[in-house]
Formats: sequence, structure tokens, C-alpha cells
Amino acid sequence: MEELRAKLKNKKRVVVKIGSSSLQHPETGDLDFTKMDILVRELCNIRNQGKDVILVTSGAIGCGRKSLHIKPPLTIAQKQACAAIGQARLMTTYQRIFSEYSHQAAQILLTRNTIEADLNRHNAQNTFNELLAMEVIPVVNENDTISTFEVEDVIGDNDTLSAIVTALTGADLLILLSDIDGLYTDDPRQNPDAAFIAQVDNITEDLLRMGKASTGSSVGTGGMETKLMAARIATYSGADMVIANGGDVRVIHRIMEGRNYGTIFKANKDENFNFTDIDKIKFNL
Repeated sequence: MEELRAKLKNKKRVVVKIGSSSLQHPETGDLDFTKMDILVRELCNIRNQGKDVILVTSGAIGCGRKSLHIKPPLTIAQKQACAAIGQARLMTTYQRIFSEYSHQAAQILLTRNTIEADLNRHNAQNTFNELLAMEVIPVVNENDTISTFEVEDVIGDNDTLSAIVTALTGADLLILLSDIDGLYTDDPRQNPDAAFIAQVDNITEDLLRMGKASTGSSVGTGGMETKLMAARIATYSGADMVIANGGDVRVIHRIMEGRNYGTIFKANKDENFNFTDIDKIKFNL
């Protein structure tokens, strides 16, 4: 495991995913500006090392819902309206913080059709490549205003989206920041005997069954099942993946230094794996 972790120092293109629960104050649901500032600083420092970095962020619906003072449950139409307001607020906050560290951020909103349609996917790849060549940091979210796939939990709180972005851009590392330390044999919040799994070399059927039995936070929509779906996409595309606790986002540089944080999934590139068939990936889990 130490050898695999040590190789993380040499990664050239990194995707970092942060979920809704890691961006908000649990007491109020408002954005945690201190945490966002540290997150952006971590990403800028990766960029300063000459590495490419992409952020996949949740939080648009929650941000919009909070600004409109709407309490859950929300209809699909309400979620889309909240996303329209919240995405603008979220991106404005990111842009301001990135500028403080002398870096440019660019918004990319993806839909399922972007991934599945050959021409759209090719155009998206060109956009990512050009932005990264310009040393810009892409900030990615699903376009919830026009797409209902994520808000209906078909893709799942951007876990799967971040893995698809990893495959789409040829990234060699995906870091999923969650509200849990990593992968366990059971949900540690309900079972005190759940054992931590530090490294996964192969995604087995037993592992997938464990994911089906787990649940996510009350803020986001993704549980361990979506993280294992993300792990399969990322590792089969040739990237290592780490699930770690986003409570302290400074864990990013600790992971990049090869230190023992979170669960690491070893890359197992499969040339025949089709990361664009989201329905088939979901069904197979």
C-alpha cells in the first residue's frame, strides 16, 4: 500500500470532487466560506506545482434553496429553479476566491447527453483540454437547471460525474471528498464493528453488495453505492481513486504527498469498458 500511495506524488492530472455536505455549515445550511477558501487554496497549490486540476462541485441546489428560504422536500421543478439561482451564487463565490490566489476558474455544466453523444463528448474534451492548457481550473457541475438525472438520483450527487470527468479528461487521480473516512465493511454510523478498508485492488461483487447496503448523508444524494460506481469508472479508465473525509479539505495535499488518508482504489485499466453507458453501469451495480 505504501508503494501505491507514494506514486500519488507523481500524478499529473487530478480531479477533486466535493459534496454538498462538505460545503455547508450543518447548523444552517449556509456555505462554509472558510472551508471553500481552504479548498480553493489547496487546488491552486496543485496547479502551482505544474499539475492539472479539475474541481467537481455539488451545492447549487442547496445554495439556491437556502437563498430562497425553501424547506425540503422539493419538487423536481423547485430543485431546478433552486439550481438556477444557486449555481450562479456558488460560481461567483468560487471565482472570487480563486482570483485571490491569482488563478482563473471556468464553469463547465454537463448533462447526460454531453457524455453519451459522441460529438458533444468530443467538444467537451476539447474544452477541458484547452482550459487546462491555459492553466485554468475547470469547475464542473451537472446542469440541474435543464437536467433531472442528478436530482432524481440516477447519476448520484456528482460522484459518478466526477469519475466520468476523470475518464473524459484522461486524469490519473480522482479524489472523492465525502462525509466519511473511506470505505468500510458496513456503515460505521450504524455498526460500530464496521472495519475500515484502506486499499482496494479489485472491485469485487462482495464489495458492490456492501455499497448497495450503505446510505449517504441527508444533505447530498450519493451513498457508498455511487462511490463504488465512481471507483469502477475511474479505475477502469486508468486512474487511481481515493475516498477521504472532506471535513478537513487540507486532506487533499496530504493525499497528494502519499500519506495514509482514506481508502485508495488501484487503477485497473480496461480498454473495453464503456464509461458513457450510465444506465448499464448503474444496472450492473
